[in-house]
Amino acid sequence: MKTTLFSFFFVACWMVTGIVWARPNVVLILSDDQAWSDYGFMGHDEIQTPNLDRLAKRSLLFPRGYVTSPLCRPSLASIISGQYPHQHGITGNDVSPARREQREQEGRNQIDAFNAQPGLVSELVKSGYLAFQSGKWWEGSWKEGHFTSGMTHGVAVKGGRHGDLGLKIGRDGIEPVTKFIDMAVAQEKPFFVWYAPFLPHTPHNPPERLLKKYSKQNRPADEARYFAMIDWFDETCGELIGHLEKRNLADNTLVVYICDNGWRPLSRSDVPVPKNWNQRYAPRSKGSPYENGIRTPIMFSLPNRIEAGKSDDLASSIDLLPTILNICSVPTPEARPGIDLLDAKARQMRKHIFGAAYSIHNMTVGNPAATRQYRWVITRRWKYLMRDHGEDTTSYKYVHLWDQTPAHLYDLQVDHGETKNLIRSQPETAAQLHKKLESWLK
Repeated sequence: MKTTLFSFFFVACWMVTGIVWARPNVVLILSDDQAWSDYGFMGHDEIQTPNLDRLAKRSLLFPRGYVTSPLCRPSLASIISGQYPHQHGITGNDVSPARREQREQEGRNQIDAFNAQPGLVSELVKSGYLAFQSGKWWEGSWKEGHFTSGMTHGVAVKGGRHGDLGLKIGRDGIEPVTKFIDMAVAQEKPFFVWYAPFLPHTPHNPPERLLKKYSKQNRPADEARYFAMIDWFDETCGELIGHLEKRNLADNTLVVYICDNGWRPLSRSDVPVPKNWNQRYAPRSKGSPYENGIRTPIMFSLPNRIEAGKSDDLASSIDLLPTILNICSVPTPEARPGIDLLDAKARQMRKHIFGAAYSIHNMTVGNPAATRQYRWVITRRWKYLMRDHGEDTTSYKYVHLWDQTPAHLYDLQVDHGETKNLIRSQPETAAQLHKKLESWLK
């Protein structure tokens, strides 16, 4: 009843202005393991992303967007729940392997506890939306995640860990998504699409035509493959947006874009790696709190209702839930720390955004701080990183083990690459941000 009254009030307000909008459909596009700079519209001079470039031109674009965690599962969980990892409880990809006897049950309990919380999908579905899951999905099956249909079965004994059958989307075409859209149109229902393809994530096995495009003398092979994967991902986005246009849905469909976390080829690492480092990415990227781990462009496109432009205001992945729900005239669950990114006043009032990084594969259920490796606070100018030393029992520990400096301070206005730690030359700024960070998360 509460939702119905809210929706009626929303429509009535539009009627007073002489305009009546139907509640928009929503397509949420999530790339997987892509650095913030690796797009045409973000200034990369070689990677071609024509479809995302066009989307950016008709979007409200936030070039300085950030995720709450530099790792896919906790990052996606923050997008869904509108909460930080220490609030929603998912800080890593898996429960600690050291807890063999309890691991399976603790992992199951964590999924159940997460899905019991109200979130983006559940609230849209409760208000009448059809919702489809495809691609990356860690929290059980599509049904457990409150979608009305989807691709991921989530059964552990059948390989259900981080998307299973859903990971075919994009790489094997997008027909399941287009069929769902057509079905929703036939039922005259608003729809929500979770499009989170396993792209440009490894395995980096792009079509040969794209690999040839980026292969050149003196370019490392891993970089060429990564560039080609981004191009491939962009092509699938073009197919999806093209289907919306073909069905005359583009004018009433909110398209949202974000990446779950960053990535950098190992060949381009700016940190020495040990001989036994068996990962394909550079340590200061995926899994780390540096810009190539947590920064991402964020954009919202809804023709005639969201004015296109570029904002230098800070944006966070926790903002997606309140922003999308407000656009769709759906109440936001209580106690969510994000803001509506269409509210310019709220953006201007925001002075800080926060995040934390934890060990990658040894999550400790019920005790997030046990595996915490970093906390950070970011302002329009400054970034302050505080090093923690939580437990890490896995082969991924070098992602943070190389960094033994207690704290870092960077001036992001002039140092996007975070090359110069200003802790000693800016002690007052560092002290102020340290206090702010401690008040956010002790």
